[in-house]
Amino acid sequence: MNRKNIIPILAAACGGIILIGAIRVLADADDNPAPDETVVTKVTVQTGKITEATLHGYVSGYGMIEPAPATADRPAASAQLASPSAGVVTKVDVVEGQQVMKGDVLAELNSGTTTAENAEQEVERQKKLYAQQNTSQKSLQDAGAQLALLQVTAPLSGTVARVNVKLGQAVDLTTVVAEVMDLSRLAVSAEIPSAEAGDLKAGNPVEILTEPAVTTELLFVSPNVDTANDTVLVRALLPVSSGLRPGQFVSLRIVTAVHTNCLAAPAESVVTDENGGSVIALVKGDEATQMPVQTGLRENGLVEVSAPDLKAGDAVVTVGAYGLPEKTKITIQNPPGDETSTNSLEAK
Repeated sequence: MNRKNIIPILAAACGGIILIGAIRVLADADDNPAPDETVVTKVTVQTGKITEATLHGYVSGYGMIEPAPATADRPAASAQLASPSAGVVTKVDVVEGQQVMKGDVLAELNSGTTTAENAEQEVERQKKLYAQQNTSQKSLQDAGAQLALLQVTAPLSGTVARVNVKLGQAVDLTTVVAEVMDLSRLAVSAEIPSAEAGDLKAGNPVEILTEPAVTTELLFVSPNVDTANDTVLVRALLPVSSGLRPGQFVSLRIVTAVHTNCLAAPAESVVTDENGGSVIALVKGDEATQMPVQTGLRENGLVEVSAPDLKAGDAVVTVGAYGLPEKTKITIQNPPGDETSTNSLEAK
């Protein structure tokens, strides 16, 4: 090939290489913007709404169902009946589960000196003599006292919960013969940690968390702390139709505060910032901006919140709220079936 022809070919080849290199540089420049250019990143989140709700404060605990204790105007709802004297059981007139009336005879005894049958006959004889003015009132009273030592009677109307003796059994003053219980008068007793008992007082609403739930109110809050377990005893009477039984173990909660028409946010939308404060991410358009809030009561997945200019209906980030930068571009992607741009939460 002629040297004169080679030179133009080489020149053309070098030009092509330079052109290709320039094109690649321009392409790289498009893919990698200059350091001073800002890349806008959008975070996909889910949202909820600020609502108005009535929220409650609770103290929770566990309690035992038991017969109601004595009050100023009523005796205790149960009684363990000890033998009135030493002797031998000659008659048991009731069985467990039987309904009895106050004054009914449950069991009879023989003592070393007489029998219940003889003592009863003596009472009847003294009554007739007293009616004829042939005996003194003291003699009649003594006969009645002798009979009382040989009979175990019900001190209240109710159900025979337990019979502890049999015919022919020897008993003394320490023997519990039977137990009678008024099942229409029950109470629940619970031991609440002393650190949580400061707001408790008689009259606080109480919810027994059975199925169905039973509602009542506190009757008694002990002024003393049990030093053995650092708890305070509380007690509430149950309604007649509670359906609960003595000895039943139940969970309960005591209402200590009620805030009506307060602003409430979904619990997952309230997060803690780097300073330990509570914040929500308030949604405006395609941006979420952190807003410090004061929090209060928590119930049913809602948290009481307050902040200047915060109002019901404001949208807040729920899923994705934790660790969200202070001001962020967002894309809202709520769960399927949510036709609005925010989660619909129904305040309870």
